[in-house]
Amino acid sequence: MNKLIAVVGPSGVGKTSLVRALSKAGDFSVAYEQHAERPFQSLFAESTSGTGKQYKRYALANQLDYLLFRAEQEKALRAAPHIALTDGGLDLDFHGFTRLFHARGWLDDAEFDLCRRFYIWNREFLPPPDLVIALNAPEETIRQRLAARNRINIASEDDTLLFNKFLEEWLDTIAPHQKMRMDVSGEGLDFSRSAQLILGRL
Repeated sequence: MNKLIAVVGPSGVGKTSLVRALSKAGDFSVAYEQHAERPFQSLFAESTSGTGKQYKRYALANQLDYLLFRAEQEKALRAAPHIALTDGGLDLDFHGFTRLFHARGWLDDAEFDLCRRFYIWNREFLPPPDLVIALNAPEETIRQRLAARNRINIASEDDTLLFNKFLEEWLDTIAPHQKMRMDVSGEGLDFSRSAQLILGRL
């Protein structure tokens, strides 16, 4: 079974940029978030600005679609010919985004529990990543990067502290030799410095 590396962190920290830098520097099989291709992402993003029940209409469909999509990606990556890289991944989508959306009230308790059961069921068949690279940067850096992005953002800069809390709770369950923490606040747009540090460890 192929080795899987997951790059995780809050929205705007640079996960996609780092994965692209690594894929240019070495032979990797790669999977990205693909926000534009997800059928419920834009509908959910639009509905979160509403009130009442409307803002919850697409939350569950969006999360289950993402969890299923990430599980499908992992299955394909494990069978790929090269070391695999994923931008975010199944664990981040559950421990980070699904928990955040539950905390924000976009998923109710029963819907969150359905996502939890679905995630656990998938993890029974798919082993966790062999290495988790956790990116971090100051809030101001993340705020600037989010503002410069040309893509759908559901988790905003205001969610960063809570998202990081959920992320840290998950990271604390991972053995030290299976995770790598990186402060990317001073990293350039090409993420070349961080990419070289990671390649040196692999």
